[in-house]
Amino acid sequence: MVRQLGELENAIMTRVWRWNRPVTVREVLLDLQAEREIAYTTVMTVLDKLHRKGWLRRERAGRAYRYEPVSSRESYTAALMNDAWATSDNPAAALVHFFGLMSPEQREALRDALRVAALDTGETEPGATR
Repeated sequence: MVRQLGELENAIMTRVWRWNRPVTVREVLLDLQAEREIAYTTVMTVLDKLHRKGWLRRERAGRAYRYEPVSSRESYTAALMNDAWATSDNPAAALVHFFGLMSPEQREALRDALRVAALDTGETEPGATR
């Protein structure tokens, strides 16, 4: 089961995922300070916790560390969705309700994703012929 990130953990991981390169505590701190007052030690502690929880890997760079994500935001989101779906007593009904919450753009993205998944597994789309 994937634990949902806390507010500050999410703010930090969002930056690390967006930048898509190894980052230092200082870089994250400076970017966060544009939005809020926050101490260097707070950012350092959260990055260390994210590393210990397995969200980030780190490599020594002089006296500091450079952190990078272990997986993508998309992978994290998919794991959260899977965990939420797994808690339902009726997964089919949960999906129907979920689809009802989706915008037309999200439903189109879902259709595209199902087509890609079908191609990856060699399955035929419903209604398609081989």
